[in-house]
Amino acid sequence: MPHVLVVGHIRQEGLDLLRAVPDVTVEVLDNPNPARILAAMPQAEAVIVRTAPIVRAMIEAAPRLRIVSRHGVGYDNVDLVALNERRIPLAVAATANMIAVAEHAFFMMLELAKLGRAHDRAVRAGDWDFRNRFAAIELCGKRLLVVGFGRIGRELARRAKAFGMTVAAFDPKLDPAVVDAEGVEPEPALLRGLARADVVSLHLPLGPDTRGLIGREQLRAMRPNAILINTARGGLVDETALAEAVREGWIRGAGLDVFETEPPRPDSPLLAERRVLLSPHCAGVTGEAAVRMAQESARNALAAFSGSLDPAVLVNPEVLTGR
Repeated sequence: MPHVLVVGHIRQEGLDLLRAVPDVTVEVLDNPNPARILAAMPQAEAVIVRTAPIVRAMIEAAPRLRIVSRHGVGYDNVDLVALNERRIPLAVAATANMIAVAEHAFFMMLELAKLGRAHDRAVRAGDWDFRNRFAAIELCGKRLLVVGFGRIGRELARRAKAFGMTVAAFDPKLDPAVVDAEGVEPEPALLRGLARADVVSLHLPLGPDTRGLIGREQLRAMRPNAILINTARGGLVDETALAEAVREGWIRGAGLDVFETEPPRPDSPLLAERRVLLSPHCAGVTGEAAVRMAQESARNALAAFSGSLDPAVLVNPEVLTGR
């Protein structure tokens, strides 16, 4: 009898899908801690996990494990090496939050261009003359560089084009057919792309090749009126360098939904910068996305039982070879 372990609270719509399948049993750990997860792993054939770490010891304690299904798209909380050693697939909710994250990135672009918070403060303080500073800028006619042109990056590009922006894409795995279909310009060199962009938005995973991707050199390459958006992973950006870049006027401002340490430490220099717009890793956390993530992660778990896993939703599709 297949047993699904759900680590962390997910929406009822996902649980309903699991419980509707005959002979599937479901165990939910609403407030998981490492000890509770470890104790529950021996019976698990599938694990659906939100943000709790799934480490090697847990995977080794699960002899029946057939799949780990992420309730989301990031997977740095799961020991992928340990899964690969046992040829266990790691699935993600590939399309669940792409609209929410793209909208959030675009919201940050608009706020930093239009200075929504500053204008609000001015009105409340009685500074009606703030309007005469002409501090806001338009996005129409500006150049957006999308760094990482996956599902979310493509959704953002479509919204930017609707606002009259020119869109370029930098991605080491850029597919020319996708570039043509989306009507964007391929950018072969990151530094050149940064130097030409008015807005830069990051949409790529965190790994050995991308950690610290945007540091002092890259920020120095950007235009003084440029905006940097990161709704992907905190480790992509050198936060100390970014705080300096905003403070010293290397760039216009930045929007961050993710941080190297979450929540950011109270002494983080970013917290003192008014031209940095911050949100608490919530870009993909909408009511609609929560339902889709619960349903997609449940379907991925069930697909492992039926042998119908879609390789396109797997982080490690190679483990299916020879299975």
